[in-house]
Amino acid sequence: MIRPLPHTRSARSARTSGVRSDLGELLRLAGPVVASRLGVMTMGLTDVVVVGRHSAVQLGYLALAWTLVAVVVVTTIGLLSGAQVMASRAIGEGRSKEAGAVLRRALAYASWLGAAAASVLILGGPAFLRVSGVGRDLADGAVRPLIVLALSMPGFALSVAAGAWLEGLGRPRPVMVLMWGANVVNLAINLILVPGGLGLPALGATGAAAATLCARLFLTAGSLIYIVTMPDARALGVFDRPARDRARAIEQRRIGYGAGASQFFEVAAFSAMTLIAGSLGAAVVAAYTVVLNVVSLIFMVPLGMATATAVMVARAYGARRPAALNRAAFLGFSVTALFALSAAVAVWPAARLIALGYTNDPATVAVAAAGLTLACLMLVPDALQVVIAQALRARSDVLIPTVTHLASYALVMIPLGWFLAIRTHLGISGIIGAIIAASLMSAVLLFGRFWMLARRG
Repeated sequence: MIRPLPHTRSARSARTSGVRSDLGELLRLAGPVVASRLGVMTMGLTDVVVVGRHSAVQLGYLALAWTLVAVVVVTTIGLLSGAQVMASRAIGEGRSKEAGAVLRRALAYASWLGAAAASVLILGGPAFLRVSGVGRDLADGAVRPLIVLALSMPGFALSVAAGAWLEGLGRPRPVMVLMWGANVVNLAINLILVPGGLGLPALGATGAAAATLCARLFLTAGSLIYIVTMPDARALGVFDRPARDRARAIEQRRIGYGAGASQFFEVAAFSAMTLIAGSLGAAVVAAYTVVLNVVSLIFMVPLGMATATAVMVARAYGARRPAALNRAAFLGFSVTALFALSAAVAVWPAARLIALGYTNDPATVAVAAAGLTLACLMLVPDALQVVIAQALRARSDVLIPTVTHLASYALVMIPLGWFLAIRTHLGISGIIGAIIAASLMSAVLLFGRFWMLARRG
């Protein structure tokens, strides 16, 4: 019998130990990030529930205001993601002091980005609402909550920059704790301002927007206080005036530009699909909303995995360790695919029960159940594409993910969705089918790109 050589066994043991270690680190990072992203969704859901129970009209005002703000919010998160990647690289390079410079650049960038976002929404938002085709009363009612939400953007941008930096350092737990603390603040203020209380009048949608503003200020203050009181804040260069480094500053913004553009394309494309669903009738748009809500909830886990994978990839990239980089990336891809497949297997037989949890209307339940069943086919490719894209950005490959998202979601998904849903009369099945095709296209192209770079070493 041929026995493996001792050094072969030793190498195999080392690889196994490396995989176990990376898996533990991946799950340690991903757990709090997933909880943080669920906190973001919970805050929005709280606003909807409290305002909806107060007044359906006020809920319409809030929903319309958020249609504009949501695009700006998601794009801002993407634009500031460079802080996460560059902080991870600094740690991987063994240049801990550089992490402080990353934070300072991120906060400066966030300051003017938040101010610009607020200005655009306040100056252009009301006019856009009034020419968007919605009823004049609805547009006028959405103006006040829109302006209040716009005023929250500077604080929101600063909190995103601080949170991304902490996650890049591998410290996502404080971000999670602060996010859920902000949820408590948001709920408490909602319950007072929306229906009126403590001698204050009922503010409805504007009250919910004010609660969001206060919660974001809490999140910003908490994040910055935590950072300056960290025991190793000085060692990380938090208080040092960084040397001017134009190349690193450009790289940090470049990563954000790619992520921001990708997220803008996706959000705009999914908004277009909502409009297509709306053109097919109330039952279809309601059913599509149910499907989108369920899929978005499941998507929070891949989103957390994307952050954790990117942190580990960026750290290995900074340390110039290609084997560790590829191992971390493919481990992230595998865990994500396994979770998405498990979610699909769970949702498939329970589609009708899930739809009944949202509505009792028989027509909407029937359409939503069919849509959810078909949507199970998109869970794996949709989850994989976001993780692979973040892994590519973490290794400084920014352009390809952006171009891939533009091609898949803007150039393919929108026209294909319109054709299948309207011209071939497939309804919600056509919309979901277009999303499946776009997600599959994105995942295949991005994986091919990563595989090519991994082969190059």
